[in-house]
Amino acid sequence: MWVSLATKEKMMNETNQVRKAPREEVEQMFDSIAGRYDFLNHFLSLGTDRWWRRRAISTIGKYIQPVRILDVATGTGDLAIASLRLNPVRVTGIDISDRMLELGRKKIMDMKLGDKIELLRGDSEAINFADETFDVVMAAFGVRNFEHTLAGLTEMFRVLRPRGMIMVLEFSRPSLFPFKQIYNYYFTAVLPWIGRRVSGDKNAYSYLPESVMSFPDNEAFLKLLREAGFVCEKQKKLSGGIASIYYGFKQ
Repeated sequence: MWVSLATKEKMMNETNQVRKAPREEVEQMFDSIAGRYDFLNHFLSLGTDRWWRRRAISTIGKYIQPVRILDVATGTGDLAIASLRLNPVRVTGIDISDRMLELGRKKIMDMKLGDKIELLRGDSEAINFADETFDVVMAAFGVRNFEHTLAGLTEMFRVLRPRGMIMVLEFSRPSLFPFKQIYNYYFTAVLPWIGRRVSGDKNAYSYLPESVMSFPDNEAFLKLLREAGFVCEKQKKLSGGIASIYYGFKQ
């Protein structure tokens, strides 16, 4: 896909404004915590992450009946599995972490879903599919780990068919007192401590709050969706703004 000079400049500006972990660093980190990743997601969110995913998939179902779905930064495939309630013909998940994919494939085989879901190694900023391949492109808690957010969104736009839908489920920052203060304390102090104790990785769960705090959420993320080419972009806040569903369409 041809990318304009203006878009390239925006990608460069974004990189200069927000320090992102290099792709290789993110890959190694997720490989190291893969064995405890699902448990920690459910434990640290008190199970709310499951409800968030169901809401995200329900949002897709209100607008489109997809045949082919791409799940970017799929991890161990939880969102891909949840999307089967939309009854697609095929769901493809891509991720840069081999260990996460390995665990995801085992989960899918144990659930006898191998005929519906495939997990492949893939880079969000260089998606290995042709233009206009998918009806829905989605991601849950992975876009904030893109080294270049706009570049990843532009790739998601490229592989989406006309009238197709993007859906991004991601952490966001609440703004109301005292929820904001409680949230900030939990994310910067409690969560990293528990994460380090359970995962055994001293860096991974320090990276999590850093990635959330630096993520361009709310209107800033809607603006990035517009810059990537999407229209009718909207945000749905969940659990007081702890997480958000962002979605838009390709004309």
